[in-house]
Amino acid sequence: ECLNVPVETIESFGAVSEQVAKAMAEGALRNANVDAAISITGIAGPTGGSVEKPVGTVCFGWANRTTCQTETVYFDGDRQSIRQQATSYALAGFLSLLINSTHFSS
Repeated sequence: ECLNVPVETIESFGAVSEQVAKAMAEGALRNANVDAAISITGIAGPTGGSVEKPVGTVCFGWANRTTCQTETVYFDGDRQSIRQQATSYALAGFLSLLINSTHFSS
């Protein structure tokens, strides 16, 4: 709710999706009055995965005032390991966004 992610987006694509990660990053950018934002939504386990979205599925969103990029990555390991890998990956992508705000990659 704080990020104004449309319910329709969650219902259509699922909470763990690039569409939701994009809406989250754009919502944070808009509602926090910042110049850049990051979002993470995923399944760290140990339960909650499915065939389509197994444990370790993590969707990222990085946004600034001119662009928004999303990506889905699959991590291995236990809950703590997946969370640590996702955090490192998210921060690397965010740093890339800050360094080159028009064309970035994680």
